[in-house]
Amino acid sequence: MAPSTHFGAKMPNLSIKDVPETWAEALRTRAALNHRSLQGELMAIVEQAIAATLVASPKPAEDRSKPRIVGYDKAGYPIVRQGWKTVEQVAADLRARYPTPINSGPSSIEIIREDRDSR
Repeated sequence: MAPSTHFGAKMPNLSIKDVPETWAEALRTRAALNHRSLQGELMAIVEQAIAATLVASPKPAEDRSKPRIVGYDKAGYPIVRQGWKTVEQVAADLRARYPTPINSGPSSIEIIREDRDSR
């Protein structure tokens, strides 16, 4: 459930005190694995928790092809997530689309040598 606010809107702040360091480090690691800031990761966790409580009210499926706001930076600008596929999914899609490697054209070594020799 993405926040339905516009830039500059006043939003409440939440704070959690006395978080054990092991939990904080686990959250930082999880955020890095998901390519998010810690704030973005916490917003995603809260979003999932709220969505789970709203299961009784069905809504149309989210269009994951559109950019969505996953958090806000220190200046208040939205942090936008535009992709939803993992690196592995993107690689598999490219392998399926281009099953045969491109072997024509100059090699990278030839390009570098030509550039070097042109100076």
